[in-house]
Amino acid sequence: MLRRSERIAVLAKYLNDYPSRLFSLSFFVELLGVAKSTVSEDLSLIRESWRSKGLGDLVTVPGASGGVKYVPCLSEEAIDRLLKDLAGQLADSHRILPGGFIYMSDIIGDPVITEQVGQIFANMFSETQADYVVTIATKGIPLAIATARALNLTTVIIRNDNKVTEGSSVSLNYITSSRTIRTMSLSRRALKEGARVLFIDDFMKAGSTAQGVVKLVKEFGAEVVGTGFLVTTAQPEEKMITDYHALLTLEKVDEALAQVVINPAPKKQVK
Repeated sequence: MLRRSERIAVLAKYLNDYPSRLFSLSFFVELLGVAKSTVSEDLSLIRESWRSKGLGDLVTVPGASGGVKYVPCLSEEAIDRLLKDLAGQLADSHRILPGGFIYMSDIIGDPVITEQVGQIFANMFSETQADYVVTIATKGIPLAIATARALNLTTVIIRNDNKVTEGSSVSLNYITSSRTIRTMSLSRRALKEGARVLFIDDFMKAGSTAQGVVKLVKEFGAEVVGTGFLVTTAQPEEKMITDYHALLTLEKVDEALAQVVINPAPKKQVK
C-alpha cells in the first residue's frame, strides 16, 4: 500500500495534468486501493496546500455524478508580476514593426508564459459556461489552447482560407484595420448550434477581426460569451466590439523615436 506522501503525489499529478476535469472519488479509490475516506483526507491536504500557496483550488462537486476537479489560477501577486514582466519585455524598441505593431511571437511561443496567460483567461471566464474556445489563425492559437486546457474545453481554429481537410465551411469577408478585405473560414462541423464560445486572441487594434468572429459564430447559431486579448491598443479608443478583457494596453509605438509604451491593463477591464 502506498504511503500518504506517495498517494498525494499521485493525486496531484492526475489533477494537475487534467485541469477542470471532474474525477469521481471512486476513480481514485480504485486507482490507489484505499477507502473513500482516505482519499477525501488526502484531497483535503492537497486543497489546503494549493490554496495557501496561491496555486489554484480543488473544487468538490456534490451528488452521485459529482467528484473533484482542479481549477488552476494565479494569485493576484503572480498575475501582477507576470504582466509587469511581459510589459517590460514588450517595451523593447527592437520589437517595433512597421504600422505601429510590435513583435510578440517569442512571447506567445513560450509555453510557460502561455500556460499562465491561459490560466488568467480561464479564471476570468470561469462563470460563462463556455463550450469551446475559439481563435483565429495563427498567433492566437497557443493562447487559446492554453485557455482551453485550463477549462477542459475544445479549441476551435478559424482559418483565413478554406482547407479541403476541413470539409464544407462557412466563410465571411471582413475589413481589417488597414482597410484590406480578408476572409475567415470555419468548418461546418466545428461548432454545435447553441454553443457558448470564448474568443481568445493575441492582439486587437480596432476590433474588426473580433467583430468578424462574432458574426461568423452567429452563422452557426452559436454565441460569443467572452472575449480576451493579450494586448490591445489604446487607440482607437472606440473599438468595433464593446465587451472584452485585455491583459496589456499598448499605449504608444513611436518608430521615429524607437519608443514603445505598454502597461498592464486596468484590473477587470471590460469595455
